[in-house]
Amino acid sequence: MIFYESGSPELNISNEQLGQGLFEALDKIGRRNKVLALPPDYTRLPSQAGIITSYAFRYFGEKLTDILPALGTHTPMTGAQIEHMFPGVPRNLFRDHDWRNDVITLGEVPGSFVNEVSEGKVNFNWPAQVNKLLIEGNYDLILSLGQVVPHEVVGMANYNKNIFVGTGGAEGINKSHFIGAAYGMERMMGRAETPVRKVFNYATDHFAKNLPIIYVQTVVGVDDNGKLVTRGLYIGDDFEVFAKASELSLKVNFDMVEEPLKKVVVWLDPTEFKSTWLGNKSIYRTRMAMADAGELIVLAPALKEFGEDAQIDKLIRKYGYKGTPYTLKMVEENTDLQENLGAAAHLIHGSSEGRFSVTYCPGKHPGNLTQKEIEAVGFIYADYDEMTGKYNPQKLKNGFNTMPDGEKIFYISNPALGLWAHKDRFND
Repeated sequence: MIFYESGSPELNISNEQLGQGLFEALDKIGRRNKVLALPPDYTRLPSQAGIITSYAFRYFGEKLTDILPALGTHTPMTGAQIEHMFPGVPRNLFRDHDWRNDVITLGEVPGSFVNEVSEGKVNFNWPAQVNKLLIEGNYDLILSLGQVVPHEVVGMANYNKNIFVGTGGAEGINKSHFIGAAYGMERMMGRAETPVRKVFNYATDHFAKNLPIIYVQTVVGVDDNGKLVTRGLYIGDDFEVFAKASELSLKVNFDMVEEPLKKVVVWLDPTEFKSTWLGNKSIYRTRMAMADAGELIVLAPALKEFGEDAQIDKLIRKYGYKGTPYTLKMVEENTDLQENLGAAAHLIHGSSEGRFSVTYCPGKHPGNLTQKEIEAVGFIYADYDEMTGKYNPQKLKNGFNTMPDGEKIFYISNPALGLWAHKDRFND
C-alpha cells in the first residue's frame, strides 16, 4: 500500500516538503509506540535519508528508540558523520550493525529457487539474515529509509535490500553478491526485477511478513549545475513503492549515451569515497557506456584502502581485479574466497575484463594507497596532481567536455548517482 507519493523528473522537492510528505504518511499509518529507523550510512549521504530521519525523530520524539544505520559491510559511522548527516538527532540513539555477529536467520530461500531465478548460475540455499534488533526489539514500526538508484549487485538499490544486506549477515551478503556477479552485472543494472531481487522478495514474502516495515524511498539526481536535487518521495509497505521509485529513477539517474565513451573522468568526493569497495562505482556505473579500448580515469583524493572490512581488503590485495574467469578459478581453488563470496563478486565487478583501462589517481596524503598498491591489484596508476592539472573537477561540467587541446572527454562528478550506457549494451 502507498501512503505517500510525489515524483517527476522535473520536480524539486525541498527538505521541508520531505518532512511534510513523511508526516502525511505517518498520520495515515496511525499511532506507534516503539520505532526503529534503518537509514543508510554516510556513504549514501546524497539519499536525503539523514534529513528524513531527523524529521522522523521530530515526529516520534522519545518513541523513536533506536537508529540502526544499514551498514552492510561498511565501517561504523563516526560521531562527526552522524552529526552532519542527522542534524538534531541525539547520538545515543544510534546503534552499530555488526554483520559478522549480530544477526538472526529468519529462514532459507531454497537452492532450487535460487538456481531457477539465476538461470542455473548458482545452486545454494540463501539465508535471510537480519540484525537481531529487528526481531528482539519488539518494535511496532520499522522505518526503512533510502534512495532508489541503479545498483551493481541487485539492479536497483534499496527496498528490501536495505533489510537483508544493510542489516544482513556475512553469509547472506556474500551469497547475494555472488548471485548477481555470476548472473552478470550488466544484465541487471537499471532493472527492478532481477534474480537477486527475486530472492529478496521471496524472503520478504515467506519470512518477514510479520515485521512492521514501512519503506521511505527517495529518488535523487543532479540539476544542470551539478547540484543535488530530490525528484521523488515514495512511502509504502510493499513492492509497489519500490517499483514506482525505480520507474522514476530510470528517468532521473539513467543516461543513454549516443556513442560509446572513449575517455571518461570520474571524481570521487573525498568525504564519501575512501576505498575501491565504494570507489569502483566509477567502473560499475560506466562500464556499459565505455568504448572498447577506452580509458577510465578515476580522481580519488582520499583513497586509502581497497575494502572497508579488513578481511575483504586483504582478499582484494591477494587476488586483485583480474577478471571473471580468473576470479571464478580462484574461488574453486581457495577456501578464503569460498568463505567470502561477496569479496569474489566485488573482484568480478571491479574488473573491466580487459575491455577498457582503469587508471586510479589517489591523492598524495599520508595513508593513501601508493602506486605499488594500485598496480598490484591490476589498475593503472597516475599522479593525482598531474591529472587534476589536466582535468580540473572545478572546471568540468557533467557530460561531454572539450579540453583546450581539443581532446573530448566525458565527466562524472558522482558515479553513485547514476548509470551510463550505450544502447548496444542496454537493450531492455
